[in-house]
Amino acid sequence: MIKEKAKAPLFKLPSTGKNKLNLKDTLGNYIVIYFYPKDDTPGCTIETNDFNKLLPKFNKLKCKVLGISKDNIKSHHKFKKKFKIKFDLLSDGKIDVIKKYKVWGKKKFMGREFMGIIRSTFLIDKKGIVLKIWKNVKVKNHAKEVLNTLENFQK
Repeated sequence: MIKEKAKAPLFKLPSTGKNKLNLKDTLGNYIVIYFYPKDDTPGCTIETNDFNKLLPKFNKLKCKVLGISKDNIKSHHKFKKKFKIKFDLLSDGKIDVIKKYKVWGKKKFMGREFMGIIRSTFLIDKKGIVLKIWKNVKVKNHAKEVLNTLENFQK
């Protein structure tokens, strides 16, 4: 289990921004990584749009926002274009990073059990240390809560 105050696992994944994004290259900034189940589904769209609306405020605080799901890059590009998302979405089709961050697990939906991404967010400092973890995220007001937490860490 990843814990707060521990080093965030490094990774390199296909990105909508360029070919691959290497987490190591983003150090020196604060980073929000949110793991979400699927492009263009109701909860994921709300969460992504909320982060997108608050992006200027995250940028002002020198914080990058990254969304990760197991959807492929083509799906991410479609999602990004449809909702004019201004940050990178990363594709983890092999679920390696998803498992590294311990956000792959048993879920229930309409009486059915299956394995999937447990909606989670990680706030990482400039040195790559996990400041805060949100598990089983409820999307309503989540992006605002992450922004408020970042502001408090910077006070």
